[in-house]
Amino acid sequence: MLICSLLPLSFAVGHATAQPYPSRPITMIVPYAAGGPTDTVARVVADAMGRDLGQRMIVENVAGAGGTIGSLRAAKSEPNGYTLILNHIGMATAPTLYPGSVDPLTSFEYIGLVADVPMTIVARRSFQPNTLKELIDYTAKQGSKITYAHAGAGTASHICGVLFASETRAQPVTVPYKGTGPAMIDLLGEQVDFMCDQTTNTTNQIKSGEIKAYAVTTAQRIPALADIPSVKEAGLGNLELSIWHGIYAPKGTPVELTRKLTSALQVALKDEAVLDRFNQLSAIVVSNEEASAAGLKAKLEAEIARWKKVLASESPK
Repeated sequence: MLICSLLPLSFAVGHATAQPYPSRPITMIVPYAAGGPTDTVARVVADAMGRDLGQRMIVENVAGAGGTIGSLRAAKSEPNGYTLILNHIGMATAPTLYPGSVDPLTSFEYIGLVADVPMTIVARRSFQPNTLKELIDYTAKQGSKITYAHAGAGTASHICGVLFASETRAQPVTVPYKGTGPAMIDLLGEQVDFMCDQTTNTTNQIKSGEIKAYAVTTAQRIPALADIPSVKEAGLGNLELSIWHGIYAPKGTPVELTRKLTSALQVALKDEAVLDRFNQLSAIVVSNEEASAAGLKAKLEAEIARWKKVLASESPK
């Protein structure tokens, strides 16, 4: 009698574990504040991946410590395919700036690269300089009287600021935020002077005249902001910087699940709505080969080595 009473339960458990993946919504962690550029990339691609997988993909913002809090949350999640993380270049700078935190090379499985996004050097609307040359001269003279906003050590906005200071010898006061979404709010409110941010977070404000733009961090001008000079033509070629984004799963996630997620990513990056949205934001969608585990792994390894040399003397601030 006891055996018979257990059979329905055993059958139910076995049936549940045999459900095809995914059988419930998937969480995609973004280790920065809502409304920022990486959040924008995540929401565009998550929506399209969810449609291909047949389940909602929910973006969860876990901001702080240059993205390391969200990375730790993702790394410690159960490796069952239901928690992912989308991060940018900050995944490669963390080993140098936050030693002892999450090791991206050993803590994650790779899903694939997503897109490259240029940066823009922007300022509050009433800031005195009107050109990049004027900005360089002004920051050199005013020094600590000027404030530079960024999203925390190792983030894209911080790296851009480091390169700007290195190229121009400017020494503004840095003001860290939990993301460039909140930083942009203060820039619009004229609480800080200038910052670097990705085109996904600045294009609309630049076009509307709400903020002042000096340059895009590319060798050539970009179509969406054709009136804004590139750093190369403005004489700061060493400031060329494109922010790459990748998707990861916790270490130990079964390969059959990561392959399914990679396939969904590749489908999403061919979706006309995704391509159109990224084009509006000047984001460059990666190739099919790059949108893969091997593509992301190779990029991450190369970028960790690159930024270790650049940021060796930096510390979180």
